[in-house]
Amino acid sequence: MKLLIVEDDPEAAAYLKRALNEAGHTVDVALTGRDGLMLAAAEPYDVMVFDRLLPGVDGLAILRTIRASGVNTPVLLLTALDGIDDRVEGLEAGGDDYLVKPFAFAELLARVNALARRPPASEVKTVVNVADLKVDLMRRAVTRAGRRIDLQQREYQLLEFLLRHVGRVVTRTMLLEGVWEFHFDPKTNIVETHMSRLRGKIDRGFSRELIHTVRGAGYILREPE
Repeated sequence: MKLLIVEDDPEAAAYLKRALNEAGHTVDVALTGRDGLMLAAAEPYDVMVFDRLLPGVDGLAILRTIRASGVNTPVLLLTALDGIDDRVEGLEAGGDDYLVKPFAFAELLARVNALARRPPASEVKTVVNVADLKVDLMRRAVTRAGRRIDLQQREYQLLEFLLRHVGRVVTRTMLLEGVWEFHFDPKTNIVETHMSRLRGKIDRGFSRELIHTVRGAGYILREPE
């Protein structure tokens, strides 16, 4: 792989370049944000690694600039800032992953390799069909048999979770963790209530049901048999 490292600490940059070279990768290094931006915008890379805190043009500024210009190369952000707000800001700016300093090189290498395995943005499937149900994941638009279906945010999140596991049973616990981010049982019927509303909108008025209850197990979204 061809990698770009933007790191203003010369020793850290040299270490990363040497270690990544030993792992079989070709590495370009920029020691300033300005040089990093020029390389990131002009050269094709498989993965780019930006230190967030750079003098002058910082890592987030580079990231926002290249994303605005249409560069979709995966970017791993390195930073000493480990607050949740800092991580969210980096990801929302267009970062694909986040690694807090100090870090083990083995973890950085694993994250770089994982980013490289992601399909290019142009190949990512953004419209999903299950029978006559069509979901545009980019626009969050849902239709069935050409009829528009308006979903509340939580209903859409439920449907999206089912789509990611289409043809497989998802349990109540999976839904609590994946949709509500609850890592405990709230002892309410929150899942059942929202699932009932979703099924009413997705299946009611159509001859074939797509969302099914699997007694004692959970729910499944599948093609009609």
